[in-house]
Formats: sequence, structure tokens, C-alpha cells
Amino acid sequence: MAADMVSAAGFSVIVADAMPTLGRKFLMAGKSGLNLTKAEPLAAFQRHYAGAVPHLAPMIAAFGPQEVGRWAEGLGQPVFTGSTGRVFPSVMKASPLLRAWLRRLDVQGVDVRLRHRWVGWDGDVALFDAPDGPVRIKAKTTVLAMGGASWRRLGSDGGWAEHVGETAPFQPANMGFAVDWSPHMAPFFGQAVKGCGLTAADLTGRGEFVISKRGLEGGGIYEVSRRMREGARLMIDLVPDLGVAEVETRLARASKKDSLANVLRKALKLDPVKRALLNEFGRGDTRPLAEQVKALELPILSPHPMDEAISTAGGQRFDALDEDLMLKNRPGTYAAGEMLDWEAPTGGYLLTACFATGRWAGLAAVRRLQTS
Repeated sequence: MAADMVSAAGFSVIVADAMPTLGRKFLMAGKSGLNLTKAEPLAAFQRHYAGAVPHLAPMIAAFGPQEVGRWAEGLGQPVFTGSTGRVFPSVMKASPLLRAWLRRLDVQGVDVRLRHRWVGWDGDVALFDAPDGPVRIKAKTTVLAMGGASWRRLGSDGGWAEHVGETAPFQPANMGFAVDWSPHMAPFFGQAVKGCGLTAADLTGRGEFVISKRGLEGGGIYEVSRRMREGARLMIDLVPDLGVAEVETRLARASKKDSLANVLRKALKLDPVKRALLNEFGRGDTRPLAEQVKALELPILSPHPMDEAISTAGGQRFDALDEDLMLKNRPGTYAAGEMLDWEAPTGGYLLTACFATGRWAGLAAVRRLQTS
């Protein structure tokens, strides 16, 4: 995105990428349909960036959900909005959009250099390890878009942090959590749990998640994963459309001859996987059944390893950058994307902020070049 902005303004641009091909994590995101953004009011959209809102708000206001959709369509890729407000390319793939984008960069004269791994600076010269040996590039402006520290095989390993300084420690974000299941849960591995409310401390969400052999994962979990990572217990509302009083009434009306499983199935429409969760985590809970159904309490769970996380928190601190995303200790060098210290749940928020910060840094670089 930064290269697009700078080259469109008529300046020569080199894109150096450590991997053999461009956009590997972008393509991985496309395996689930490429959720580009989410169609919701800007204020509600921005709230998902939590502590980074003061920094990211102007960038997302300039390039938010509507702009992302128009941008994709400008590349010949129509989009549609799903029932939950998530916005996808109509083809539900990343590759056509990436190809169209790279064609535009090629037309604008962008010089792409693959297998060029940035390894720091020598004064104002950027240093790279490349197939034919060390490479030195001296540029008037530089935009770093180095990614976070998850999915190393796609190129983002966080190794750049030692070269920029003033970074916050990396932590997993949008990750699964380990559960030591009892044997009776084995038949449910791989099954989705749908239509639940989830709460961890002050974070709440509603969505589905998956029971895996290793634990819990999926969009519903990711929405509250930040607080779970900090040690908050997960509370699951198995019937979010019913209040406690209604649950109590329905349970009281149930036939005394029915087994507990049949009571839960008939009175509350709980499917087998929800009943299994209630049995798994409700054992030893002395609260009334209705309260357990409405707030099934899970023990504190440990997150899966960072390299398995969809994204990461931590990275380049905003207090080391100016309002243009330029490094205060290195004039003319900007940072963008997931390498910045922010996090957000899945659902279109991750890609939108990467687009918006890349665009912001690219336009700032253009202004600097125009006045230099």
C-alpha cells in the first residue's frame, strides 16, 4: 500500500521482500475468504483497536471500511457484505486481488526484489542479505512493513525488532487456548459451537468457536483472547437470547421423568456439543443450573504458541513514532502494518488497519519527497 502511494505520485520505488514471492500472509488470509473489512459505523469499528485507538483513529478515518471496499473494486474485484457485516471479495479469494494490485504496481514502475532480507542499517544505507550476496540501498525515504512475529514460514518472524529499538514485547493475539479435556470430549473434536455469548473480563463477543483436540479456537474466542491472555477466565453464555429468568422457567417446566440431557435438549434447545461443554465445565459448580447455562465458567487457559497465532500484539511503539508514523530517531523512515504495537480481533479489522497504516506512511513519504 505504501509502495502504491509513493509510485502513484511519480517517485521510483523498490519493494524488498525476504520471501520468494510477495503477499504470502495476505494469501493465507484468503484461504478463509479474505475478510477485507467490516461494514459498521466508523466509531464502532475503531473501538476494536482498544488502546491503539488514539493512534490509529485518524488513519482508519481516512481509509476505513467504505474506502477499503472501493479500493478493491477499483482493482476490478467486486466485494459483498455478508450477514454479519464482514466484507469479502465476491470470488472469496485473495489471489485475484493480489495479482491485480501487483499489475498496478508494475505499471507504476515499482521494482520488486525478492529474497532480499533486511538486516539493518549502515548509517543511512539499508542492508540486505540477498541470493547473490549483501546488498546496500540508499533511499530518500524508507517504509518498514515487517509484520509481527507469528507464522514464521510466511515471513514474519519479528527479527527486525533488534534493528529499530523501542519496541514492546511480542505477544500472541487471535490465538487458540489449550484445554486438558476429559476423555468424553473426544467425539466432539473438530465440531463448531455456534450462537454463544463469550465474556472475558470487560470484553464480550458473540460468535462461534471450534473444539479441537488441543483446546478452543475460532472467531468467538479470538474476540476476547486479549483478556484471556492476561489471565481472565472465559465465561460462555450457551443461550444468549434468553435471560436467566426465562431459563429458570423453562427448566422448571421440564418433565421430571426426563434425563438432564433431554431436559437441556427440549427446554433450552442445547445441541450435543453445548451439552458436552456444560457437562465438562459444570462438574463441581454448585450454582443453579440456569446460572451455569448463562455463564459457564472455564478455568484460566494458556494460549497456544505465538507462532500459531493469527496475529501478534507488541512491536514498534507509537511513542517512538511521530504522527506520520516516522521513526523519531531516524528521519525519513516510517513504519506500518502489523509491526506496529496494536492488536484487534479477526473480522476485517486486521487487514483494514494494515491497509490504512501503509497508506498513511506512504502518503507521508510522498510529502517528504515533494519538499526535499
